[in-house]
Amino acid sequence: MYSVFVDEYAIRSTLYVFMATKRDYYDVLGVQRSASKEELKKAYRKLARQYHPDVNKEDDASERFKEINEAYEVLSDDNKRTIYDQYGHAGMSNGGAGFSGFEGFGSVADIFEEFFGAGFGSGGGRRRRQGPRRGSDLRYDLRISFEEAVFGVEKDVSITRPEICGECNGTGAEPGTSPERCNACNGSGEVRRVQQSILGSFVNVTTCPNCQGTGEMITKPCQTCNGRKQIQNTRTIKVKIPAGVDNDTQIRLTGEGGPGVNGGPPGNLYVVIYVKKHDFFQRRGDDIFLDLQINVAQAALGDEVVVPTIDGEEKLTITPGTQSGTVFRLRGKGVPRLDRSGRGAHVGRGDQHVIIQVAIPQHLTEQQKKLFQDLSRTLGKEVVPQQKGFLDQLKDTLGDVFGR
Repeated sequence: MYSVFVDEYAIRSTLYVFMATKRDYYDVLGVQRSASKEELKKAYRKLARQYHPDVNKEDDASERFKEINEAYEVLSDDNKRTIYDQYGHAGMSNGGAGFSGFEGFGSVADIFEEFFGAGFGSGGGRRRRQGPRRGSDLRYDLRISFEEAVFGVEKDVSITRPEICGECNGTGAEPGTSPERCNACNGSGEVRRVQQSILGSFVNVTTCPNCQGTGEMITKPCQTCNGRKQIQNTRTIKVKIPAGVDNDTQIRLTGEGGPGVNGGPPGNLYVVIYVKKHDFFQRRGDDIFLDLQINVAQAALGDEVVVPTIDGEEKLTITPGTQSGTVFRLRGKGVPRLDRSGRGAHVGRGDQHVIIQVAIPQHLTEQQKKLFQDLSRTLGKEVVPQQKGFLDQLKDTLGDVFGR
């Protein structure tokens, strides 16, 4: 219920406060305002895993998860981030097109209707009828194997979603009948009551309790949907997963979301990818890493060994004198690189990096002990201090791999 005699300045101030109560997107992700895209992505992935409703069972996990996704959606988009940095949340209230005050509203009543829904309008006019609205977006989490993420795959996903009732075509009325105009509100969806006071006449407007604001009454509800206009239906949808996807990749299926309202278009279905860990492959970007253990004889004398790759087995030549932490590169044996221009093509593949680990035997036979003793006498007992330890050498090696 509302009265048309209100202070416009107070309304505007209240709406400013309403937008200001939202948390700062940078605070939501826990990053500085100068954070790079990579820092934003890293922070988002960490928080998304922490507060995903399937993992976190706390009461506020779902809301935190939505808040995290909303913040990352804005800050990961250069245009939206620029607008947000300049105008804050107010800049997002106009679809990311920049804040323009309340010029888009024709009146104070329009402001109320925009923020608080239909039923708030001018004191003397008819209720603004709801126009077509786009359906809600849906989300489906899909787990795939490491190999499927690398090479791509087509999956069938079953999703239960609301759909327009096919029996009544969304009218809610039994076929052959139609909804009738509500007699209580004469089809306006509102009930108005005039009150007199020393300040003049006040018009109180409330949603019609008879039709719940629709302006229509269904005298014979559809037997299929019981007058709800929608039914829950389970459909199987084919999803084509492109080669090279990674954790948190989102695949949009246009029009596969919830149904539109009042003739509006349906929403979209977003399939979010989660990749299972591999037994021995690890992925960093478009490159694949493999720890390979060899014995001291192979490291000292060199050898030709067979190593697994995502494409099958490959021969690798171990050079004599190879040390632990040495990295060998197998070019083109990594993950296909997705074309970031959005054309859906691939632009080459990453590499596979084989990190050598020299295994020191712990249990020797008598013959092996004798051989090592003979070798020890020829090598001597001199020790040489190293300026860098193994971990430092490995960091340097990996730094070279990633161009750091």
